[in-house]
Amino acid sequence: MNEPSQLRPSPQPAGSVDVRRAARPSPELGHFLYTAAGGNWYWIDRLEWTYEQWLQRLSHPRVETWVMYLEGTPAAYFELDGAIENDVEIAYLGVLPAFMGQRLGGWLLTEAIRRAWAMGARRVWVHTCTLDAVHALANYARAMARRRNPGSARRVVAIKQLKGGRHVAG
Repeated sequence: MNEPSQLRPSPQPAGSVDVRRAARPSPELGHFLYTAAGGNWYWIDRLEWTYEQWLQRLSHPRVETWVMYLEGTPAAYFELDGAIENDVEIAYLGVLPAFMGQRLGGWLLTEAIRRAWAMGARRVWVHTCTLDAVHALANYARAMARRRNPGSARRVVAIKQLKGGRHVAG
């Protein structure tokens, strides 16, 4: 997305919804949000990160973590990465399983895009893949208006079922 005017915003969901920045780097919070929101969608890149790796990532001055609260309870989050000059990537955006199906993701994406532009971006973008939730893919296509490589996956992973229903790359 190269212009803020390209955003097609979603309406704010009903109820007491708030999005707040986690201004203090917290590896525990970052790990919790990543695994809670991404556990069912094969988010595996950071599963083996150490405390120090989380702290380094979240301490970067151009990386921001934002948490959506529904009636005071964490329900979703997004992470913005503005480390590359003039670009802001929506690095992660996810809804926790208990809150899926409540039409939170579209509005959260709208807020992530607005915040990315507020960081001084000239381009806002997101990587996604066909492993994402169907609603997520539809939200990205609708809100961002343009796709570079429609239908292509960011990466291909071989999935192995593990004990307890967790998945990892093989």
